[in-house]
Amino acid sequence: MMWDRFAASDPGLLRLSAGLRTVAAIGLTLMVLAVLGTDVTHMVAGAMTAMTATFAIKDTLVRDQAVTLALGLPVALAATSLSALLTSQVIVGDLFFVALIFGAVYCRRFGDRGTALGLIGFQIYFLSLFVGASTAALPALCLALVIGFGCSAVVRFAVVPETPRRVLTRLRDAFRTRVAQLVSLQIELLDAEPEQLEKVLDDMRRSTARLHEAALMIQGRLEEGTQDADKAALLQRRVADAEISTERLGMLLLNARSAERADTLTLHLPHAPVPLTGDWKPAEDDATMALRRDLKALHLLVDRPASREGGTAVAHIRNRLLGYRDEEKLPPAPAGIQDAFRGIGEAARSVLGLRLALDGPQDESDDSPATTRSREEFDAEDIALASTEEPGGDDRTGLQRPTTRAAFQVSVGSVLAMIGGELLSTQRWYWAVLTCWVVFLNTASTGEILVKGYRRLLGTLLGAVAGVALAGLVGDHTWVAFALVLVFIFAMFFTAPLSYAVMSFFVTAMLGLLYTLLNSYSFDVLVLRIEETAIGAACGVIAAVLVLPVHTDRRTDELLGTVLDRLGDVASAAVEQLSGGPSSDLLGKARGLDTALDELRDSTNPLTYPITPLRGRRQTVRYLVALLETCAYHARSLAATAELVPHSKTVAADPRLHRAGRRIAHNIEVLSAHVGDKGVGGEIQSAASIASTLRDDRSGTPPSGTVTFRVLRHLQRLDEGVVGLARPLDVPIAERAGEKAARG
Repeated sequence: MMWDRFAASDPGLLRLSAGLRTVAAIGLTLMVLAVLGTDVTHMVAGAMTAMTATFAIKDTLVRDQAVTLALGLPVALAATSLSALLTSQVIVGDLFFVALIFGAVYCRRFGDRGTALGLIGFQIYFLSLFVGASTAALPALCLALVIGFGCSAVVRFAVVPETPRRVLTRLRDAFRTRVAQLVSLQIELLDAEPEQLEKVLDDMRRSTARLHEAALMIQGRLEEGTQDADKAALLQRRVADAEISTERLGMLLLNARSAERADTLTLHLPHAPVPLTGDWKPAEDDATMALRRDLKALHLLVDRPASREGGTAVAHIRNRLLGYRDEEKLPPAPAGIQDAFRGIGEAARSVLGLRLALDGPQDESDDSPATTRSREEFDAEDIALASTEEPGGDDRTGLQRPTTRAAFQVSVGSVLAMIGGELLSTQRWYWAVLTCWVVFLNTASTGEILVKGYRRLLGTLLGAVAGVALAGLVGDHTWVAFALVLVFIFAMFFTAPLSYAVMSFFVTAMLGLLYTLLNSYSFDVLVLRIEETAIGAACGVIAAVLVLPVHTDRRTDELLGTVLDRLGDVASAAVEQLSGGPSSDLLGKARGLDTALDELRDSTNPLTYPITPLRGRRQTVRYLVALLETCAYHARSLAATAELVPHSKTVAADPRLHRAGRRIAHNIEVLSAHVGDKGVGGEIQSAASIASTLRDDRSGTPPSGTVTFRVLRHLQRLDEGVVGLARPLDVPIAERAGEKAARG
């Protein structure tokens, strides 16, 4: 369905809700002010206040939102009053503005509420400068602010309410839809011609990344959206199982289409080579036709909610797919095809577990022995489930604290922007300050600020052209202009997480219309807007470079060290549990790894941006991130399998795995030490394959009933991935004994 696709593209409908809530708040404010006979200037002030009061508040709980909104009103009234009083005191007004900017940024250390109150103070002060607030008009302006806050509250809590449980429910629906989309692409992968394979793989990479994004968003909403901590941890585990099993199924299908086992890196690095078989004929192969049929059946299971499962047909499909978890139920086929059937069985199990966690107990009258066994495994996991631990806080202090450092940087940049802006215009210098402010939002390094400034300038340039055209078309039609402003505000909020340049385009086009409403529109004004934006962005970059700079290389090295540490934690804990050791919160550790990897990926954007002149470095960074994503995938898979060991009746722990994991742990420690301190020595150990070290003298391949059989490939690929990280990080690799003997 089209709606399912839209819901999947906007997990939890968060962007849609934000846009609708903001537009509704502005529309209601305009209606109230129009009934009161307010002039256009104060209508603009009320509308912009409603927008600020709506988008600034990010608290998750409804109670916290109400408190922040109530505290925001006096902050807004104080900001606009001081702006009006200091209008004639240029130097004092500028000094207060700088102090306000410092405080607004510094307040981010106090969480969502501090961030919201700081943002409200800055935006309302800027708004007062924009509409030319004066002491004579202060009562009417304060009334417009009160109405804006009141309308924002009405819309937030009554018209477009947002509760943590409702958001979590929508996120779960989006996750289900994204799983279904990924399974659809896996069916395409099975049928793709060689010339179509690269496109299908690109689509699979994007779909896998979106599935991962939805899983992380659910993780962030679990605590508030689920009252029972154990139930929240259970849902986290089921979501992780579904994500890992679906991603693994794609890898198994790719292996089935390859002449030899494809490298997992293929799913994470664009244009990675895939050795296709030369005699692949899916339409004429009975096993492959059955595989295609069962992939479509799996898609049906995922795509159909439990509430629409009536009848025995779906139960029959579920029983058949879960049967592939038993070796005797696998159809006769080559090893690669049989692995794909095993993957379908595990994916079907994860779908069943997700439904049990979301919808509770279901009808068991049509269960097969395989389905009954899966339910018993889930019951055992539920009984043994322990609540997750609270994450530790940031122990950095003083200038090492990001909010303190950013406050000094933004303040210095704002002073420079004031000076540069005043040289261009003594009336609209504040545009440069606004640009300097926004380029520091959600950035943590000089490179990120540079890229964000470039994107804002590009969006402003294109938006100014659109503003010229629209302002000329609108003319004196006030309500047409307000209607277009609402459209642009919705587009601004809907596109903000997707493209900062596009958002800046809509912001500038909207401002062109606002200037028309205030009868201050001219081509020179829009040109000045571009010039002030360029100065503000330049001042932001200068401040980021000169004041307590955080260079992109240093930032990425810190995050890379964090990723390696968490990778080592997950791998070591998983191998320990797979070897028969004590249980631990493996999926919580895996989510910590995913979060750190996402932060690293974001921090490398300046190094991989298309305008980056260092092409070779860009390729190295992409390869490094892809290798880390591959290692994280195998670590998550090891963690998911290790979670099964204490409760499974068919998968037993293998003490030999403890020996196999020592080399991986050592190599990760060497990489982490090298990234953290260039003077630390140590070499990467590269030896025979893990499979060969685990084989008994006569046993050959481990039996299918042992955990070794399930995790051997993940251990091997993780070992290869960790060793592969040595080359881009310039870490020496120790020679193998055989190589030393050959040299001797």
